[in-house]
Amino acid sequence: MVKKEYMFYPGCTAESLASGSNYMTSVESMCEVLDIQLNEIPDWNCCGASVGYVGGSELPRLALNARNLAIAEQVHPEQDVVATCAACWLGARETRDRLEEDNELMRETNEALAEAGLKYEAKQKVRHMVEVLIEDFGYEELQRHVKKPLDGVKIAGYVGCQTNRPFGIEGESFENPKYLDKFVETMGAEPVEKYDKKVSCCGGGLAFSEPEKSQALIKDIIEAAYDGGADMIVTPCPVCQMNVEIYQDQINQKYQTKFKMPVVYYSTLMAVAYGKSAKQAALGTQIIRAKQLEDIAGRK
Repeated sequence: MVKKEYMFYPGCTAESLASGSNYMTSVESMCEVLDIQLNEIPDWNCCGASVGYVGGSELPRLALNARNLAIAEQVHPEQDVVATCAACWLGARETRDRLEEDNELMRETNEALAEAGLKYEAKQKVRHMVEVLIEDFGYEELQRHVKKPLDGVKIAGYVGCQTNRPFGIEGESFENPKYLDKFVETMGAEPVEKYDKKVSCCGGGLAFSEPEKSQALIKDIIEAAYDGGADMIVTPCPVCQMNVEIYQDQINQKYQTKFKMPVVYYSTLMAVAYGKSAKQAALGTQIIRAKQLEDIAGRK
């Protein structure tokens, strides 16, 4: 298979010791098997996902994303820009689409970028990693590399908000996207067919500012997974993974529940199914251990 190359925007959560560094580890393991080369955007900056929480205006947020995209255009204009973080993808994709459609907004953004000697022209596509896997490889090709099928594991596909609206994944329903279920099936596990919270919000930044509201949302997400018989939850979003995993003890205390539901990334499932070790799949960094995946990863 021919190596596929992309300009890569890792985002802040993928940094070493950051909340999504385990995501990056499993993505790298998955990419090694599929012969994907991710060319990191040099000197990238934060996408500005948190600017809205502190009252930042529109132009600074667009300029932050446009700076990353302008650098990517300079380095490899022929390569699509790919992000693994849902918030980074959403911010970059929105920036590209809006600036391409609005000449005045593009002019204002480029005025800001000119201070750094940059100009953005919206030459490249902006894609989430799951789009790359589905569109450039396809489920049949992804399945071809499975060495250790995830037999006997039942998994709820929690899509969340940001990879679902406003853009979504091409060809998927906004109300009931199936791509995570297909990933689960492709890796040999069993998807939860009736999971009515798969596109519900986990509260995002409310986990810090209004934890009671966020934890009520998270409780429903986990409860629905248990109702469907799930052993674990899979997600494409670092914020969703973090929120749904780390607050389970607090939710248990508040609601007298007994949640202990592992929450993993699609890339974690793929790394294990592709024969990578527990370390290469970053399973050792789970707050709630995914013991079934550890067992499969440890098989000869």
